[in-house]
Amino acid sequence: MNCDLDSSIPEWIIEHPETTGVFGDLRLDISCAGKSLRYVCVHQGLSPPEVLERLRQAITTARSVDRNTR
Repeated sequence: MNCDLDSSIPEWIIEHPETTGVFGDLRLDISCAGKSLRYVCVHQGLSPPEVLERLRQAITTARSVDRNTR
């Protein structure tokens, strides 16, 4: 599954558990009643593209760490 701004926060966490910390840092409700990441960001006054970039960075960092520990 390719998560994007139209995916819900639970979908992100299921697919990419390493993003949980980003949601916590931004104080975004991880249940969000199935609303899209875009919807939640807009209603919290956050820039959806900036949040998406932070999530992608978290994934990239986790993958890099995982490769280095093998």
